[in-house]
Amino acid sequence: MWSYFFVRTIGIIGNGGHSKRIQKILKRKKLNFFIYKPDRPKYFENQSFKKLKKCKVIFIISPNNSHYNYIKKLHNKNNYIFCEKPPVAKLDELKKIRKIYNGKIYFNFNFRFSKFSEILKNIKKYKLGKLLYANLISSNGLALKKEYKKSWRSNFKQCPKGIFEIVAIHYVDLINFFFKIKKLKGPYLLNNSAVGTSFDTAHTELKLNNNVIVNIFTTYNSAYTKKLFFLFSNGIVEQNNNEITIKGPAKNFDKKGFFKAPKIITRYKIGDKKDYENSLFKSVSLFLNYVKKNKKFDINQLNKSLKSNEFLLK
Repeated sequence: MWSYFFVRTIGIIGNGGHSKRIQKILKRKKLNFFIYKPDRPKYFENQSFKKLKKCKVIFIISPNNSHYNYIKKLHNKNNYIFCEKPPVAKLDELKKIRKIYNGKIYFNFNFRFSKFSEILKNIKKYKLGKLLYANLISSNGLALKKEYKKSWRSNFKQCPKGIFEIVAIHYVDLINFFFKIKKLKGPYLLNNSAVGTSFDTAHTELKLNNNVIVNIFTTYNSAYTKKLFFLFSNGIVEQNNNEITIKGPAKNFDKKGFFKAPKIITRYKIGDKKDYENSLFKSVSLFLNYVKKNKKFDINQLNKSLKSNEFLLK
């Protein structure tokens, strides 16, 4: 049913690493697609683009600053659009995209479907209490690879906030999705590798509505690591690369009545790469299920996505 329904109807804009991940998912689902290749300067006039406009389903996996233009040119009442984050690259485009939104545009913030996200959904189940503080660190050596210099990611014109708008925005969205952000301080941007013209390092501080502080640090200029630390009033949730632990309760004493480290309630062994692939698969599957049912996305999906996007632009 799926293969027949989508024969010659899926168009993909972009053919980089992330696009190939999505292509792999579509192949796994036995769905046909074609890759749109823009022919500058006749960007929106060539035959390939005319074919793209006729597609029932379109995946926009192109550089961030091109998202809004593609949506503006391609959206209609009949097709569905899957657009990578962020939705737009300019503040004035936030209002514009609200005006053209028709319930059939989906913005992919991939961490919403991660194992860590699943845990945050179940704070009450684990009896963690209220969030008091969080510190999130994500790093890898992308800026040390030769291809990075020629990538749009290192180009200020195509990616003015560098790693902040590519990686850190996912963590901003994760916090925004589960907690209410009051204020964003920063981001403080650096080009530590001195490669390209954009930024390979970003640090930002979020203040939530209850004045809780969340720190986010991301860089392309160091060894690979992913460390997420959430301190709650009655427990701790921590990811150290490929392991997530949930500890508690806060009242945990030794025989002499002194506080001691809380017990591990639950431990999850995960592959960070596998978790990323699984969360992307869940996101794409959710989108395709809406397409299959010809169903519109909840307006809350748009509001949360645009709110995360707004923090990126201000």
